[in-house]
Amino acid sequence: MGSLTTIGMLQILLILALVYLAYIDLRTFRLPDAITIPMMTAGLLFNYFPNLGLTSFSNALTGAILGYTSLWGLNIMYRWVKKQHGIGMGDAKLLAALGAWFGASALPELLFIASIGGLVGGLIWLRFQKQSIRTAFPFGPFLAIAGIIELLWPQILQTYIQSPLI
Repeated sequence: MGSLTTIGMLQILLILALVYLAYIDLRTFRLPDAITIPMMTAGLLFNYFPNLGLTSFSNALTGAILGYTSLWGLNIMYRWVKKQHGIGMGDAKLLAALGAWFGASALPELLFIASIGGLVGGLIWLRFQKQSIRTAFPFGPFLAIAGIIELLWPQILQTYIQSPLI
């Protein structure tokens, strides 16, 4: 039986961190900076080394920046219209961390998977909690699940969409 490689160990640690963040967010509606920021830094460092990384360093840096600014901008627009926050900045930091690990090219897929999961899971959550549709629910777990899916099955949507139907 072979030993785990450095990359395999890092993938396990990333999955454990994402599961832990999902758990914390479900219980507290918070994603702690003490985990998301080091996770983002680790993703950038990991991708700095071409023989280890999942993507190029420039793609990882762009992913971190776009991951944060996209949810930050969405929250700004929502706050401007509704006069309240629509998404937490912990979610933006988690997406920045995922962008640092997987790169900017993975952000659309990550957001799509998380959004579909959030739509279905959020409705189930609200029904289970006997809350109205206007009640807040955590989005971090869905980002975490999307991150795990991207890590284990990279570009699954492109593969599925491009595969022949017959």
